[in-house]
Amino acid sequence: MNYVKHARCTLCNTTLPVTKGITTCPTCQDKGILEIEYDYERMKEEVTLDYFKNQHDPTMWRYKPMMSIDSDHYLKTLPIGGTPLIHAQRLANDLGLKQLHIKDEGMNPTGSLKDRASAVAVVKACEENHRTVACSSTGNAASSLAGNAAKLGLKAMIFVPERAPLGKLRQLSIYGANVFKVRGDYKATFTLSKEAIDTYHWYNRNAAINPHLVEGKKTVAYEIAEHFGFKVPDWVVVSVGDGCTIAGVYKGFYDLLQLELIDRLPRLLGVQSLGCAPFVKAFETKQSLIETDENTLADSIAVGIPRNPVKALRAVNHTGGSFIAVSDEKILASMKHLGALEGIFAEPASAAGLAGLVEALNQKRIKHDESIVLIHTGNGLKDPATAERVISPPYDIEGTIEALKNTINLEEEK
Repeated sequence: MNYVKHARCTLCNTTLPVTKGITTCPTCQDKGILEIEYDYERMKEEVTLDYFKNQHDPTMWRYKPMMSIDSDHYLKTLPIGGTPLIHAQRLANDLGLKQLHIKDEGMNPTGSLKDRASAVAVVKACEENHRTVACSSTGNAASSLAGNAAKLGLKAMIFVPERAPLGKLRQLSIYGANVFKVRGDYKATFTLSKEAIDTYHWYNRNAAINPHLVEGKKTVAYEIAEHFGFKVPDWVVVSVGDGCTIAGVYKGFYDLLQLELIDRLPRLLGVQSLGCAPFVKAFETKQSLIETDENTLADSIAVGIPRNPVKALRAVNHTGGSFIAVSDEKILASMKHLGALEGIFAEPASAAGLAGLVEALNQKRIKHDESIVLIHTGNGLKDPATAERVISPPYDIEGTIEALKNTINLEEEK
């Protein structure tokens, strides 16, 4: 951690040394989420434009000097990051946009952006001599932790709410994780995982609690900026649950601004479901975040009491961005839209980003001539049951050319 200065509490502003086992502020307790801060003046001596020109590692670890990693355990992780930034021309034309790109995080090893945080978690666990890592999750954080833990030979203890999709549960089991399906919502799941971590002294992968994990998520912003030659887009759009991902996106661009590698921050649009939109309500009312129901099919963003409110709200407010909520019906429609126009199979939480972009365009929060990057956060194969709600069933025909012709003719007549 050559460039780490300290950790700062987002509530009381106290600074603390970044030591083994650090999680939250000892004064503010669980609500005292910490932010890792760096000595940017010293970092500038190494991290320059020439550094990137000479850096040939295609994974997220090309940014190791800008992270809180203090060992070479990262060399043993899954190949995370370096995901494609797709020029979404067909979708842009359909929406009347001048420029739209999609950052395809579904291409990460376990199929979601959460791999970036989980890779940091298992590396830090090894640095601190833990053999067991644990987290609560609606699905993606759990599966990414399980896969990354398996790669480093660590035991994973996973707590999921009872609504967790079958595809994600199967993924957890394939990776050899110990899975505890908790009767209740995400709040109950998180509470039990915290008590278990405290009881058994497992390494804590819960992103809202562990300040190192944002340091993994922020690398997606580095990749976006680097792709454009450090000319950032006008907007970055991402779905929001606990608030950790949008906080990570902000932190990445903030780092680059401090290093004078970019000259401004992009505006951030955080998207939630109407059935679970605590950030939207807090943003619109300019009041403290309050707990809401978790009434949405987008399981990965169904978090009624987010644990990272300060960082997430700051990310939007400091960039002049916005929060927006969309219906589950529009999320389902966006799943189909992404697949049909760009060949991207998005899980509901990821498709929420597109639905939010469309709504923001309709409300004129985003202009059609602005440049936009939409972050596709998770692969739809994780939740095939929801996909069945928007697709047409296959044609059931006899194995003859006549049967095929008859079916095609019937379809053409519709």
